[in-house]
Amino acid sequence: MDKLNLHNTVIVFDFGGVLLDWNPRHLYRKLFDGDSAAMERLLTETDFHAWNLQQDAGRPFAVAVAELSQRFPQYASLIRAYPQRYAESIAGPIQGTVELLDRLKGDGYRLYGLSNWSTETFQQVRNKFAFLSWFDAILLSGEVKLLKPDPRIFALFLQRIGRTAQECLLIDDSQANIAAAHQMGFMTIRFESPAQLESELYQRRLLNGKAR
Repeated sequence: MDKLNLHNTVIVFDFGGVLLDWNPRHLYRKLFDGDSAAMERLLTETDFHAWNLQQDAGRPFAVAVAELSQRFPQYASLIRAYPQRYAESIAGPIQGTVELLDRLKGDGYRLYGLSNWSTETFQQVRNKFAFLSWFDAILLSGEVKLLKPDPRIFALFLQRIGRTAQECLLIDDSQANIAAAHQMGFMTIRFESPAQLESELYQRRLLNGKAR
């Protein structure tokens, strides 16, 4: 178990899959009227996740939509719908994690966000979730044009917040991101569920009281 100096530890959260239930299927199920097979064909044929990751790395959606629509004209309206109706790809907050975030903030920890996320779509939803204002600072991949697990984004993050990796605990649902951060000296928790996260935070004596 990582040993923590509670006076110096800061806690760094990933967003999608940790604090927010993001999945393009939340939107596309509506657009395909529940036809899951057709929806999966779209996502597979367009290599949607790789395409979307390029926007997380800073590519403008206007460029991305035009390029992909030219390659897949049969899906053009569906491709355009994603940035236009992006908020519908987030089902809502992962409430158990938000409650843990609130407890950590109440206990006085400095909280930071480090997320692979397009600045364009982040701005669409930032004001919809009050807890996003609880962070001392947020670094988005789309802002700096670097993606986790690239070590350079972790190094830039540390530079921005003026901390060492050894002072930071990263909570992320991606094993690749966790491995890269751990290699750089971050303390890490691979997120699986709010209950699992609460248990691990309690074991590390980062939460007051007992795990529920």
